[in-house]
Amino acid sequence: MAKYSGQIVSFFILLSCFLSVSHGRNISPNFQVRAVNLGGWLVTEGWIKPSLFDGIPNKDFLDGTGIQIKSVTLGKYLAAETGGGTIMVANRTIASDWETFKLWRINETTYNFRVFNKQFVGLDKTSGMNIVAVENTTGLSETFEIIRKSDDLNRVRIRASNGFFLQVKSEELITADFQGNSTWGDDDPSVFLITLVGRYEGEFQVTNGYGPVKAPEVMKEHWNTFIVEDDFKFVSSNGLNTVRIPVGWWIASDPTPPEPFVGGSLLILDKAFSWAEKYGLKVIVDLHCAPGSQNGMEHSGTRDGFLEWGLTDANIQETVAIIDFLSARYAKSPSLLAVELINEPLAPGVSLDSLTKYYKAGYDTVRKYSSTAYVVLSNRLGPSNQTELFPLASGLTNVVIDVHYYNLFSRIFSNWTIQRHMNYIQNNRTDQLTLITTTNGPLTFVGEWVAEFEVNGATKEDYQKFAEIQLEVYGKASFGWAYWALKNAQNHWSLEWMINNGYIKL
Repeated sequence: MAKYSGQIVSFFILLSCFLSVSHGRNISPNFQVRAVNLGGWLVTEGWIKPSLFDGIPNKDFLDGTGIQIKSVTLGKYLAAETGGGTIMVANRTIASDWETFKLWRINETTYNFRVFNKQFVGLDKTSGMNIVAVENTTGLSETFEIIRKSDDLNRVRIRASNGFFLQVKSEELITADFQGNSTWGDDDPSVFLITLVGRYEGEFQVTNGYGPVKAPEVMKEHWNTFIVEDDFKFVSSNGLNTVRIPVGWWIASDPTPPEPFVGGSLLILDKAFSWAEKYGLKVIVDLHCAPGSQNGMEHSGTRDGFLEWGLTDANIQETVAIIDFLSARYAKSPSLLAVELINEPLAPGVSLDSLTKYYKAGYDTVRKYSSTAYVVLSNRLGPSNQTELFPLASGLTNVVIDVHYYNLFSRIFSNWTIQRHMNYIQNNRTDQLTLITTTNGPLTFVGEWVAEFEVNGATKEDYQKFAEIQLEVYGKASFGWAYWALKNAQNHWSLEWMINNGYIKL
C-alpha cells in the first residue's frame, strides 16, 4: 500500500489586504490529499440513502421518471410525432425515445409530460381537446391527472385540464373528450397501460416529492443526522486529511432557494467548516450540481435528465455567481483547501468552449478572494481528450485536474475476473494518470474512486487487494485522491464501513 507523508508543515496565517484577499493556505509541497467524499449529504442521491424517499406518496412517479403509454384498444404506444413540435399519435408497436415521456410532478397525482424534443404534451389551443406536443413551457393546458386502477397500478386513465379523459380515436387522433366512469376493460379507449423506464432520486425529486410543507422537515432531519461532528473526528483519526463536500447551486440562495429546494443547507456547510477546523481537516467545496444540470444525472440536481447547463452566457454567469458566493464566504477559513468549479460535465453535451469560458471566469472569481486556494477543474466525462484542459491550466496557478476512476458503469468491465480488474488498475489506470501528470502542468486528483467491482463471489481478501492496489496507483496523483463516499447503504461504497470492517487500512 502506498505511503504518504501527509503532514502539514506550516501553520495557516490569515492576512488582510486592500482587496480582502486571503493568503493563509500555504500548503506544504509534501501535503497530499487523502480525502473522502461526503456524498449524499447536502446533495441527495437516493441510492446512498434509499430510506430518505420512503415517505413520498406515489414515489414511483417522481420528477424525471420516464413513462411509456400503451393504448389497450389499439395495443400500440403513444408517441410525440417527430419527437415533439406537432401532434401526438398512437401507432408505435415498440417504445423508444419518442414514445417515452418525462414526468414533471406537480403533486402526487398531477403531472406535466415532457417529450424528446423538450416540448410538453397539452391540449391544442384551437380545438381545446386534441392532444399535441407543441408548447415549450407548462400551463394549465399541459397539466394532466393520472388515475391508477386500485388493483393494477400499471393500468391508468389520464384526465386533462378540461375535465375530460384522454382517449384514442385512431392512430393519429388522441383527444381529451371521454366522459364518465370506466370498467377498466380492454375495450375502453380511455384506458392505458404504462411502463416506467428510468428513475431519478436526486435533490429535486426528494424535495418536490414531499412538497413545500413536508420537505423542509425531512431535509433538515437528514442534514442533521446523516453526517455529524463525530464523523469528522472519525475521518481525522483514520489517516485522512480532507473532506470533499458536494453542494448544489441552490445553496447560494439560502435560506430561500427556488422551489422545490429548501433552505438550511448553507448553515450545515458552515458547521462542516467549523468541524473540519476543529479536527485539523481540509475542505474541498465541490459544486456538484450546476443550474440546468451539467450531465443529466440525478446527482447534478436535474429534474428530468436533460443536460441544459452552459447553453447560454447567462447560465454560465449564473454559475460564476455561485462560485463567487462560496469563495467569498469561505476564503478566510483555515480549512478551505480548494474550490471545485463543477462536477463531471458531460461531453459532448457540454462543449469545451463553454467549459473553458466558465473555468477561466470561475478561476478569476476564486482569485478575487484567495491567491492560494486550489481551483479544481473536473475533466469532462465521455468522449473527450483527457489533456484538453492543459492549455487553459498552463497559464494559471494552484490548479488541479480532477478525474474519476470507477471499474463500473461500463460494459467493458462485464464478466471480468478479479485479477483482470486489478491488472486494469495497475496498467491502464497508471497510464491514464501518467498521461495527465506532468512536471510543469496542473496537479492531478482522483476525485472519486471506490473499492467496488462487479464480481460474483468476491471475498473480503479480494476487496482488500482491490482497495490496496488503487491506493497504490492513485497515491501517485500529484494532488491526491478522494474515496466515494463516507457513508452509503451499500457497504463497499461506504468508507466508514470498509474501515470499521477491516477492508481498507489507511
